[in-house]
Amino acid sequence: MPGSNEPPTGAGSLDDALGAALADTVRGTGASIGGLYLVEDGEPVLRLVALCGLPLEFSAPWQRLPLAAPVPVADAIHDDRLVWIESQAEMARRYPRAAAALPYPFALAAAPLSGVRRRWGGIVLMWPAGRPRRVTPREHGHIVSSARRTARLLDDATEPPGLPDRPRVVPVDAAHHPVQTGLAAADYLERLPEGALSLDLEGRVTFATGSAARLLGRPVDRLLGTRPWHSLPWLDEPVHEDHYRTAMVSRMPVTFTALRPPDQPLTFQLYPDNSGISVRVVPGGEPAGTAPPPAARPSTQASAGRLHQLVHLAAALTEAVTVRDVVTLITHQILPAFGAQGLVLSAADAGRLKITGYHGYPAEVVERLDALALDTGLTPAGQVLASGTPAFFAHPSEMAASYSGAPQISGKQAWAFLPLVISGRPVGCCILSYEQPHNFTAEERAVLTSLSGLIAQALDRARLYDAKHRLVGELQRALLPRALPRLAHLDVAARYLPAGHGIEVGGDFFDVLRLNETTAAAVIGDVEGHSVAAAALMGQVRTAIHAHATAGATPDEVLARTNRLLADLDSELLVSCLYAHLDLTRHQVSFASAGHVPPLLRHADGPAAVLAVDPGPLLGIDTGVRYPVTRAPLHPGTTLVLYTDGLVELPGTDTTRATADLAGRLDAGDSRDLEGTADRLVHRTASTGQHTDDVTVLLLRATHTGDGGC
Repeated sequence: MPGSNEPPTGAGSLDDALGAALADTVRGTGASIGGLYLVEDGEPVLRLVALCGLPLEFSAPWQRLPLAAPVPVADAIHDDRLVWIESQAEMARRYPRAAAALPYPFALAAAPLSGVRRRWGGIVLMWPAGRPRRVTPREHGHIVSSARRTARLLDDATEPPGLPDRPRVVPVDAAHHPVQTGLAAADYLERLPEGALSLDLEGRVTFATGSAARLLGRPVDRLLGTRPWHSLPWLDEPVHEDHYRTAMVSRMPVTFTALRPPDQPLTFQLYPDNSGISVRVVPGGEPAGTAPPPAARPSTQASAGRLHQLVHLAAALTEAVTVRDVVTLITHQILPAFGAQGLVLSAADAGRLKITGYHGYPAEVVERLDALALDTGLTPAGQVLASGTPAFFAHPSEMAASYSGAPQISGKQAWAFLPLVISGRPVGCCILSYEQPHNFTAEERAVLTSLSGLIAQALDRARLYDAKHRLVGELQRALLPRALPRLAHLDVAARYLPAGHGIEVGGDFFDVLRLNETTAAAVIGDVEGHSVAAAALMGQVRTAIHAHATAGATPDEVLARTNRLLADLDSELLVSCLYAHLDLTRHQVSFASAGHVPPLLRHADGPAAVLAVDPGPLLGIDTGVRYPVTRAPLHPGTTLVLYTDGLVELPGTDTTRATADLAGRLDAGDSRDLEGTADRLVHRTASTGQHTDDVTVLLLRATHTGDGGC
């Protein structure tokens, strides 16, 4: 391996240096396969830019990955740590989607490329299944240091790295045995009844004996340079190609039997290493007649690579939640997988196709294509949706023959129109387009047709989710105050973050009430659960508190009367609540608490601290309880923070420590900038995205005359 300050051997341009660094890392760690990912500029997407030890076609499902995808390399970059997968079983447990597209035994490591300026991407390394499962501290250090050296190349570069559409295949330069050119070796092989083949890492035949040619029924010159499943039609089945994939990824011997027509079973023994695969072909195997006759097999079958790709994309589509997610997934994964550059995704709505997402088209073209009637003759979209049959156009002339205006609208050169239909119900249309003419193979047509059904289900689910999410958002906004009142000598700010899961409406509520010229009330609360029932109860509680407070009730009376209302409503839900009465003339605040988290108080000349408020029971437990009142000074410059437990009850975090951290963040900034303080208090929760409950913060700051408020 090069020293820490040395460039990789053979480095010329930055792209060459990165490829050499990857090859050095693969050699130095003893890995069999390596891949180098870089983050695309301006996009949260990983691009595979260099690959070694594996055929290029194997990488199709992995050439572009969303940075948030559930895969080891994305986690390594996000967490800035080495991710180690010791076995296929662990991969299936931790990353089931990735395991579905890589059903082979192997061990894997992913390390981030953490530079001085940024995290550039990550490196993925794979080892044969036979290696020890645990990574040693020395191996761990070797992988991490190799990734850091690669990151330094990127830090020191004077120009950005290239992001090719297809990754560069970098040779590992594994040692080769001396070639025997004498006739003795060839004669030895020819005298054996078995055949011998040699395949390179791309699966092409580089050597074949006459015995192998006789057993396979194909002359040597017709085998050399071809892949066996291409030159021998009876091997053109996904199961046979998959045996080759298994040997390549796992680097372990694989044996399988295939039936050469009409009734000759042949056993293939594959012995892989880092330079290719040696194959023994032996007569015999399973009894003749056990495999189905050739005529019974489908005439068109997708390769194993396409099938794994389909599984991978299907798993990804099941995780798409919103329509935007579906469009992003198709753009970043499906378009590159099929070499397309353009996308139009339309949803059937009231007899028209309304575009819900697109990529690779100017806005004016999309505007012209949007909301076309299903029976339009301008494009084939309506026809394929009515018939349920995809349409493929390899050249503009093919499109122009039936739809003369379509090629001129978009300027594209080839199209695949995929109907999105669920149980006979039209959902929409997905159009993949190409910048150049493109001949669609039978395999591509079969896979795209299968994929259209998966896209239809994903789009239908996503549209339903988006519709419910809009309704929930409208309900939430209707139940919370539209605006906070402007009060003399009191600044007010509030933040509300809905729970980071699902589409259910939350139960947090808050309000600020002007009682008269010198007094105000502030209230914050939380109805248990996330449901429409919780939201409805929240609205009733907020209204009741508003009515009792404006009628002149004291803090304890406000909570006691609201508690009796819950008994009358016979609700099974409980409510926590903190009510504060602010007297801006006497500079005093009075609290009554129904089991709510205590507020924070920061005086102008002191640090923030938790205010000990004497709590009463939650609203809805017992109608006869009393709620004690706690009083505290509220001098000008004092900041009061009311919040719900979602702000401090984070997964894996101690609540006491989280509350202390919240007080520290309150001290950290200028207390006069109440809006900035509110943002600072919720920033950690919002940035981690870990909050499983609603988060509400209400800040109040008493001011001097002319120091704020109005």
